[in-house]
Amino acid sequence: MLITIPDLLSAEHVQRCRQALASADWTNGNRTAGHVAAHVKANRQLTLDDPIGRQIGDLIVQALRQHPVFQSAALPAHILPPRFNRYEGGEHYGFHIDNAVFRLPARPRTGPAHADDASRSQSGLQAEGPSSGLLRTDISTTVFFSDPSEYEGGELIIQDTYGEQRVKLPAGQAVVYPGTSLHRVTPVTQGVRYGSFFWTQSLVRDDTQRSILLQQDIAIQRLIQSGGDPDTISQLTGVYHNLLRLWAEP
Repeated sequence: MLITIPDLLSAEHVQRCRQALASADWTNGNRTAGHVAAHVKANRQLTLDDPIGRQIGDLIVQALRQHPVFQSAALPAHILPPRFNRYEGGEHYGFHIDNAVFRLPARPRTGPAHADDASRSQSGLQAEGPSSGLLRTDISTTVFFSDPSEYEGGELIIQDTYGEQRVKLPAGQAVVYPGTSLHRVTPVTQGVRYGSFFWTQSLVRDDTQRSILLQQDIAIQRLIQSGGDPDTISQLTGVYHNLLRLWAEP
C-alpha cells in the first residue's frame, strides 16, 4: 500500500525547516549505510544527534500524530526519530531494501498519539520506542522539503505489486509505503533535494491487513459524513475493531 500525505507541514514550517537545513552540517551518507547499501548510496545526511535534525524531527512526528490519514493508514505503534538527507550534483541512491530492524536512541521523543472519536486511531497509539529498544521497520516514510521545480531528477522510485511508482511531491508532503519495498532515488542533476526519511513499527505487521483496515475506516468516515444509518455505522465500526483486535501486535 502506497499513500501520499498532503499538507503534512505548513508552508511556514517548510520555509523555516529549509532555512535550517540549508545551513546544517552535512556528512557523507555512506557513514550510515550497511555493507550492501554502501555500494549504491551517494548522498549526504545529518548525524543522528544533530540538533537541527532533532528539532525538525520532533515537528514531523507531532504533525504525524495529528494527521488522520497517517494514523489510519500506518496504525503506528512506534516511530523512529526522523533522519535527513540531501542530494545534489548527481548524487543518488541505487535500488535497496531498508534494514528490517533499527535500534532506537535512548532519548524519549514524543508523547501519546492523538486519537479520533470514530474508528480511526482508537487504540491509543504511542510514538515512543518499545521496551526492547528495537524497532521493526514495517512502514517507510519520506517527507519532501524541496518543491519539484527546484531540482531535476531526485525521484523516489518504489517497486510494488503494480510495477514502479515514481514519487516527487511538493514540499511539505509525504509518501508512506511498505518497508519491504525495493526502492531508489534517481540522480539529482540540478538544484538540491532536501528530505526526511524514517520508519514506523505498526500495530498491524502485514501490509495487506493494514490496507483492509484503511479501506474499512475510509468507508466508515464517508458514511458518517453523509449522514448514514447509525446502526450500520456502529456495526461496521465493530467489524473494524474486531479485525484490529485479531491482527494487532501491541
